[in-house]
Amino acid sequence: MASTIINAEMLAKMFLAAAKNLESKKEWINELNVFPVPDGDTGTNMTMTIMAAAKEVAALEEQNVKTVCKAMSSGSLRGARGNSGVILSQLLRGFTKVASEHDEMDVAVLAASFQKAVESAYKAVMKPKEGTILTVAKGMADKANELAEEGCDDLGTFLDEVIKHGDYVLDQTPEMLPVLKQAGVVDSGGQGLMQAMKGAFDAYLGKEIDYSISEATPTVSVKASYDAQANLDIKFGYCTEFIILLSKSFTTKMEMDFKSFLESIGDCVVVVADDDVVKVHVHTNDPGLAIQKALTYGALSNMKIDNMRLEHEEKLFKMAENGMTASEGSTGSDVDTTAERKEYGFIAVSVGEGMKQIFTELGVDYVIEGGQTMNPSTEDMMNAISKVNADTVYILPNNKNIIMAANQAKILEEEKNVFVIPTKTVPQGITAVINYVPDLSAEENAEAMTAEIANVKTGQVTYAVRDTVIDDKTIRQGDYMGIGDHGILSVGTDINAVTLEMLQSMMDEDNELISIYYGSDVTDTDAEELQNAVADLYPGCDIELQAGGQPIYYYIISAE
Repeated sequence: MASTIINAEMLAKMFLAAAKNLESKKEWINELNVFPVPDGDTGTNMTMTIMAAAKEVAALEEQNVKTVCKAMSSGSLRGARGNSGVILSQLLRGFTKVASEHDEMDVAVLAASFQKAVESAYKAVMKPKEGTILTVAKGMADKANELAEEGCDDLGTFLDEVIKHGDYVLDQTPEMLPVLKQAGVVDSGGQGLMQAMKGAFDAYLGKEIDYSISEATPTVSVKASYDAQANLDIKFGYCTEFIILLSKSFTTKMEMDFKSFLESIGDCVVVVADDDVVKVHVHTNDPGLAIQKALTYGALSNMKIDNMRLEHEEKLFKMAENGMTASEGSTGSDVDTTAERKEYGFIAVSVGEGMKQIFTELGVDYVIEGGQTMNPSTEDMMNAISKVNADTVYILPNNKNIIMAANQAKILEEEKNVFVIPTKTVPQGITAVINYVPDLSAEENAEAMTAEIANVKTGQVTYAVRDTVIDDKTIRQGDYMGIGDHGILSVGTDINAVTLEMLQSMMDEDNELISIYYGSDVTDTDAEELQNAVADLYPGCDIELQAGGQPIYYYIISAE
């Protein structure tokens, strides 16, 4: 039987059920991607964001509304991936700000919580666009407010009506965004939010639900995953995680001293202090030292120590059983944390061994493996920031779907001066690094790099995963597509013809340099053939050809 109020136990169950339902629908949500490209990731990003929070909720030893809300908010903020994940984390952050002030929630409290959720999410987006997850959230918040003002006091009726209205608003999103209507889909982020709401309502109604929470993982190609694992050099063998339940004040100096100690015995250090608890993660060869030091600050809970070398060997064995072989090269960033502290440092996001090598040779300190199909989380960004031994750190997201997570990490970072250069493509990131001038101030460099990336036009060639019509172009499954900065530029069955047509749509008389980065599925011979064709078309331009090694995108081409 449904309860008349929502207490801490019910809130926790509803949130875990929301996470589970979203997880079960993630692939379907991924397929709602507007462009028919093989990298739909909204469902994955939202799932990994909410699962990061669900793990914290499930691990709570003491449940009251305040602790549940804190786990929901802090877990989702650090676990946020992609624009949809960041927006979801902000919705949860706003909701919990109001909800955490009450021991129990009725219609009035829920309505106020929904309003605060929408307010927080809209503030987090620089240019809010209607027809998205924001519109769906706002529609439900408005309906909640309307029902509360009308005197509705039955929670079951209230939640049912709010969800029905959310579905109605979701169905209207194609009328608000022509690109959705042309593709024949509703907004994927809005659909993800509705699936979470429906899961929560099922828990409220007392339906039978499996509340166990497992680790959510992004969809990554098995071959790329094997190559990454096979070349991983595990310097510190034990992944050590725990939470400190503080018995005394944990000052900023104590936090810095504790981080320094952990860095002296290991790497991958993450220390997140939040009121009366501290979440700790470190890779070390002696977990006992980390535990002994932590005990000087308080009691420990949620302790977890994994032998990464054994796990690594088991993972390689299982992958080898599937008939894969390792490729040459390393996929991680080897950072010397003992080096002398610098004035500035760079973090870049990219995928592909060639891309990583390019950034490393340009002086980038830390390369986060990720991109369109693997959006790094806010916590991934914060971990990278901690690894760069510099006073000022510039982050190059190199993907429009990663910029918000980078900005969220910037807000959460307290020790270093962080600038997020809003690079939307890898070529823009390369241009930004090249245009760094040591003699300028940190702010002047950020402004100059941001201005310079506006001069870079990028085109990317991939294949279609379904039939559709978009940008007035008829696309068939399996067609090659050339996608520019603002839409699809070319479609066809011949990859070179599609690539050249895309490039011609990008070029103007001021362009002098064309850079071609070819992916893991393109041979050296085919890439050189394309380079020659481009040189014939544009004899007055410099043509650079480099092996990027990126998956999914056969060619990434920039014109400057």
